[in-house]
Amino acid sequence: MKLLKNIQSIAKEVILKEAVAVHNLVERIDEEFEKCVNLILNSGGRVVVSGIGKSAIVGQKIVATLNSTGTPALFMHAGDAIHGDLGMIQHNDVVVVISRSGDTPEIKVLIPLLKRTGVNIIAMLSNRDSYLGRNANLVLHAFAPEEADPLNLAPTTSTTVTMALGDALAICLLEARGFTQEDFAKYHPGGSLGKRLYLKVCDIYPNNALPVVSENATLHEVILEITSKRLGATSVVRATDGSMAGIITDGDLRRMLNEHSGVVLPGLTAADIMTVNPISVGPDEYAVNALEIMQSKCITQVVVVENNQLLGFVHLHDLLREGLV
Repeated sequence: MKLLKNIQSIAKEVILKEAVAVHNLVERIDEEFEKCVNLILNSGGRVVVSGIGKSAIVGQKIVATLNSTGTPALFMHAGDAIHGDLGMIQHNDVVVVISRSGDTPEIKVLIPLLKRTGVNIIAMLSNRDSYLGRNANLVLHAFAPEEADPLNLAPTTSTTVTMALGDALAICLLEARGFTQEDFAKYHPGGSLGKRLYLKVCDIYPNNALPVVSENATLHEVILEITSKRLGATSVVRATDGSMAGIITDGDLRRMLNEHSGVVLPGLTAADIMTVNPISVGPDEYAVNALEIMQSKCITQVVVVENNQLLGFVHLHDLLREGLV
């Protein structure tokens, strides 16, 4: 086996070739690209993406991106199309056919069959002057002057350019549809990404203990409440109406003892120690926003308050457990 001595330079050359090809793609975003976006928007159907070989793999990724950003899409392998998969095509669908050369045998068989169904065909290819380029309704020009391998054979630059063009198409459709964060959350409910998009404070705080004392509580009662509820803090409510008055953390206790040289003053109450107007969140706030507040304020918990009434606590450990950190 040949021992490479210039591994880093080869890797950098590959990345630079692909970066240049993607950058040059900007010049090919033109009126025809706009027509492709509008064609899909106004079709009333789905986007059916087809290809073969590495183009098929890229096509499946583009389908996944379209579906997750609000454009219904499905993949049809060009080789399987002639063995029954053409049955998935509906009259108002738009078919995107991916091929670097546009002249592969499978594509030449597929295109006449697609034309027979009457659907609109968008070609995503490098060679406009090809069978596919000449027979498509519109062309997305994924031009790749050369592949990144020294033989100029392995699909590398061409697949990168195609994927970038597919992303551009998907995001334009997303913007045109007014796709929101809430819409995105519907399609991504799993994993930490999903939780960042849909998990709210009200989904978390009911599972926690609720440390609370009256503003007239003694220091001894405050310490017992913080210790027993194990959240490192207790809320303080007004004795008159139970509304939120403040918060006492274990850090507040340490600072109080330090200020008084470890001597606890007689008659000290929760109202004397608490931090008034504590940082709080509402129950409908997204959990990830609560996390951002904790991180920005360097605190480990926030109280949940609605209409000045205490509802609960959200602790940093809750967000760690949910995978948001």
